[in-house]
Amino acid sequence: MSDHHVLSSPMPVLGNRAVLTTPTGTQSMQVLRRRRLTMLLLNVLTYALLMWGVAVVLSAGGWTAFDVVLLAAFAIGSPWAVLGFWNAAIGLWLLHGVRNPLAKVAPFAKAGESEVPILVRTAVLMTLRNEDPARAILRLKTVKESLDRTGYGGQFSYFVLSDTNDASIAAAEEEAVQTWKRSLPDPDQVVYRCRAENTGYKAGNLRDFCERWGGDYELMLPLDADSLMSGETILRMVRIMQAHPQLGILQSLVVGMPSASAFARIFQFGMRHGMRSYTVGQAWWAGDCGPFWGHNALVRIRPFAQKCQLPILPGKPPLGGHVLSHDQLEAALMRKAGYEVRVLPVEGGSWEENPPTMLEFIRRDIRWCQGNMQYLKLLDMPGLQPMSRFQLAWAILMFLGIPAWTLMIAFLPVLAWEARSISDYPTMLAIALYVTFFTMYLSPKIAGLIDAALTPGAVSRYGGRLRFAASALIELVFSFLLGAVSTIRTTIFMIGLPFGKSVTWGAQARDVHGISWGAAVVAFWPQMLFGVVICGALLAISPTVLLWSLPLTAGYLLAVPFGVLTAHPELGRFLQRAGLCGIPEDFDPPPEIEAVQTRCA
Repeated sequence: MSDHHVLSSPMPVLGNRAVLTTPTGTQSMQVLRRRRLTMLLLNVLTYALLMWGVAVVLSAGGWTAFDVVLLAAFAIGSPWAVLGFWNAAIGLWLLHGVRNPLAKVAPFAKAGESEVPILVRTAVLMTLRNEDPARAILRLKTVKESLDRTGYGGQFSYFVLSDTNDASIAAAEEEAVQTWKRSLPDPDQVVYRCRAENTGYKAGNLRDFCERWGGDYELMLPLDADSLMSGETILRMVRIMQAHPQLGILQSLVVGMPSASAFARIFQFGMRHGMRSYTVGQAWWAGDCGPFWGHNALVRIRPFAQKCQLPILPGKPPLGGHVLSHDQLEAALMRKAGYEVRVLPVEGGSWEENPPTMLEFIRRDIRWCQGNMQYLKLLDMPGLQPMSRFQLAWAILMFLGIPAWTLMIAFLPVLAWEARSISDYPTMLAIALYVTFFTMYLSPKIAGLIDAALTPGAVSRYGGRLRFAASALIELVFSFLLGAVSTIRTTIFMIGLPFGKSVTWGAQARDVHGISWGAAVVAFWPQMLFGVVICGALLAISPTVLLWSLPLTAGYLLAVPFGVLTAHPELGRFLQRAGLCGIPEDFDPPPEIEAVQTRCA
């Protein structure tokens, strides 16, 4: 079925004028186009003003080769912050300036509020590769128990889809599943399968399921080894998918689980309060071309199996071969097939675990980096929606901006040296640009804090005002240090990509564990060396500029102690005892999280 046919099928009539809608018929395309045009104009104007200001500062005293390179680096590195600012600003306005904001950004969601019977069959899939079997299967068992409590458990089946290549772990997986099956009244409701080769990585794992069992189900719910969802949230999403057959992917708003890791606690505290306004703002204009994060999302199996086959990219790895970052491309192909891809921007009932240490965070980041860079070979894929093509380009730019910012920081001493010899250097404009840009960069966090303060009862869910304020301050400092440490590692990796540098997608370390000082030095000496060189040069040239630069540069100098301390189990236990950097589930855990925590204790 072509895009044109699907898009043209729902045609409500207002007066004498037909209104073109999205495939589900729930949203006017005219409204979406107007929103996207508004977003485009806001971003272009903001970006142009920033570029003009930076050009004025750099041109003081005449242009040099360094100035041209810096302007180009800023041009590449700044769009992500500009879009983030407007996403957060629009999201905050919708949440607190508009009646019933969910109707504006998720008009399809009303179907999930009804109590209509669940008629479709859904397969809940957990994909594994060398993970801790007991830990992963406990989460899947908890999901099943939660769904069984709703009374609709019979409409769901459960698949453990393993790509494990460690024989001892595979044997433990199979034994854990068999033990689980023996405890069930209907053991055939749970299936275990282990592939000999992980062809196509996770996307290939899901495709194997579709080919073997997909015909028996209408929907599938992929879960990662660290995923957890409540039965009520899943039912709400299934009802939405059931009511709207042209909805191809429905992504839940995934948030972090309570953690004993200091690193994970601080990181997900910032993500939690910052995600709501950002996601609502993004959903307002992305609409039917929404995000897919590869897990904790419902997927319609038939169009996925028929239309979302990933290409094998020409050339050798790292940029050739099987696509690593499959999710966003699958979303683009689903939308190309005439089905909507939507996010339900409502927090609650959908969780994941975040990396427990800086090292694990960086490993995950560079895997995403390599996968996103493969999109360079997919931008000209025929038939994609313009919004889908933009999202692929945006995923590339997210990582291209990292070495651009690293280059700008590396050139700070040169800028400081040039400024000393320019009598009419526009110092006030430079400071204004610096403050403005940092405010924009932090805007999702700022909007999240404002959102929590304006939402009745929200701050108390984070442990009260004092804990929330202290946690916000801790997370702000943390985010600056984290940014410095991670950007250097990603920059080094990206430099290696053209020379064949590659990573593999293996198991992640999810349990709390420390990092020794020796391991931290081995891992983070490039950051420390970079920081010593840049900060030392700035100290010699202009101590004032050095002070202004510390939000950007302090993380390089502190990379080693930052990595060690945020991984230290005792710091995590202290934050838990004090209730700092806790998320709402820390203070009022739902039954699903209580079940996992109790059984893991």
